[in-house]
Amino acid sequence: MIQSRNTELSMAAGRNPDLTEFKPELLCPAGSPAAFDAAIEAGADAIYIGGSEFNARINAKNFNDEEMRSAIERAHAYGVKVYLAANTLIHDREMKSFLGAAEKAYLYGADALIVADIGAASLIKRYMPELELHASTQLSGHGVDAARRLAEAGFSRMVCAREMSADDIRRFTENSPIEAEVFVHGALCVCHSGQCLFSSLVGKRSGNRGECAQPCRLPYKTERGNGYPLSLKDLCLAEHVTELIDMGVASFKIEGRMKSPEYVRDVASIWRRLIDERRDATREEMEELEKIFSRGGFTDGYYKRVIGIQMMGVRSDENKRDTRELVPFEGITRKIGVELEARIEKGKPMSLTVLPQNITVMGDIPEEAINAPTDEATVERCLRKLGGTPYEAKKVDIEIDSGLMIPISKLNALRRAAVDAIAKSVSPKREGARANIEVSGSCGERKNTRSAVFYNPDAITDKAREYFDIIYTPLLGHNGRSNGVLLPPVIFDSERDDVMVLLRRACALGADHALVGNIGHLDLVLKAGLIPHGDMRLNVTNDASMAYCEDLGFEDVILSPELSMSAMRDIGGASAATVYGRIPLMVTEKCVGMELGGCNECQNGRLELVDRRNVSFPVRREYKHRSLIFNSVPIFMGDKKSELDKAKLSMRHFIFLDETPDEVDEIINSYEDQLPSNKPFRRMN
Repeated sequence: MIQSRNTELSMAAGRNPDLTEFKPELLCPAGSPAAFDAAIEAGADAIYIGGSEFNARINAKNFNDEEMRSAIERAHAYGVKVYLAANTLIHDREMKSFLGAAEKAYLYGADALIVADIGAASLIKRYMPELELHASTQLSGHGVDAARRLAEAGFSRMVCAREMSADDIRRFTENSPIEAEVFVHGALCVCHSGQCLFSSLVGKRSGNRGECAQPCRLPYKTERGNGYPLSLKDLCLAEHVTELIDMGVASFKIEGRMKSPEYVRDVASIWRRLIDERRDATREEMEELEKIFSRGGFTDGYYKRVIGIQMMGVRSDENKRDTRELVPFEGITRKIGVELEARIEKGKPMSLTVLPQNITVMGDIPEEAINAPTDEATVERCLRKLGGTPYEAKKVDIEIDSGLMIPISKLNALRRAAVDAIAKSVSPKREGARANIEVSGSCGERKNTRSAVFYNPDAITDKAREYFDIIYTPLLGHNGRSNGVLLPPVIFDSERDDVMVLLRRACALGADHALVGNIGHLDLVLKAGLIPHGDMRLNVTNDASMAYCEDLGFEDVILSPELSMSAMRDIGGASAATVYGRIPLMVTEKCVGMELGGCNECQNGRLELVDRRNVSFPVRREYKHRSLIFNSVPIFMGDKKSELDKAKLSMRHFIFLDETPDEVDEIINSYEDQLPSNKPFRRMN
């Protein structure tokens, strides 16, 4: 069993330096009831599952209401926790349904909800304050500042970004007010979680809504011909178990809700052994994990901060041949040992006590025997019949007065009552929301302003300065030619001080505004004295999220480009939308440019990712050699003024990536005069 949650919290926050007895939680995936049972069989401390909607693996079998209720009851019998993954972005018209699903999970006994929508989380804490919340990795938590904001929002745990290094994780566990959950095994997305729009805007299947088409697993043209520059090997940190335990990581998470029950059982069994024996994996165990499933081996590149081509991998025919045949999973064989103490006395109700649960149930008063009295062996035989339950009687202690007759049916009823009492004790009854759920939204002031990001400051024209109220340029290259700065999408704690220096320099050069894409970056901007504006990376898709951002102090927020214009109309307050430009589809920790032409080409902005249809996606260098991948064509709405007016936007936002000064002026003219574009483009949804 794992430590109590409060003990874990104090350890994870660095307040208890003695970790010699600390054992982290083993958190296993289950995309089906069979995989759920496999996780129990393998020794999971906790299991995460998805319901029939609102989860990021919507193509898994998942759990209907009855399957979920039964699974939670079954897990609790084994002392296993269950977390419901409700980790998609929610639209306003779905919010009541989402909250109803959350309430249902709470009533069934779910131990926590894994949430990716900050607005939905705020409503859950209002109506179901007892329900524990875990911040999904889709919330893009990279460090302690994000954890502090999440703690204020009611989260007790943050699922750490997979890109965090050992030093990042250590710094987090020493300073975070909430627990750290770390992915230790399974598939890796090349894009930072919560920041990928590739599948959605190119393939019309949103990863943020559980429908990812995995464009990162497809081939693209590279310097060496066709390759897979976005396909990462699976993560495996099994060689770092002792270090992670010593850091005080609260939960070791295995990815794999799309995997088979056999995969879950076999991978989890090895991790169970490593945690229990408090040791790192041997070479033989690593090879065994590879034989279960791999993409050309495993990687721990992010963890060790060795990021490069050696992290890339695909599922080859050779990998498939090397995969060993998995023994079919045939159900839970694991039993929970209990001791039974029966007391059967003349003239008194029978009693049966179950240990170590220390639960006692009462039965009928035994009758006096006329012919054949019931003997101790008969009583024991009836009480031991625990088949079909998770329990096994290790010891049966019976005290029975002589001359009594107890019908077999009465003994069976006594045994069933004891089993039912145990089930009720591990899944206590909960009450529903205290009032009818009302979804209220933001009340921020609507303005009528325009902003733009210029990735190339040389393209800022006099007309642009006149047309836009705020012009942002990337923080790293800010030179005083704009009144706003665009923060990097990713800032680890180790990079925080350097970013603070850049922000103060930008202030000294006349910047007043900052475009912020992560709630963990807000404190940096406020300390620098800049006015914060929310970027599309905040993934605001509903009124409650907008209200949350306004409460934090954002002047306005650019809505998610995944929203339709009709959905945007549902959101009040100071909402903005991107009405022109190439949308950033991915931010990658690895430098994609290294495989497309090298650092010089990347820095000069000449790199493109070309897919199998010969469509080109511009690649640009980001802070610390990360990469940004942009859509192949820009959004254009210059000739759709009436539609934009109906959206009731507070601000209209433009993105200029590689446009020349003449093209910038031409685009502005199109929006002023409602002219169509003569170049390839896409519309807002």
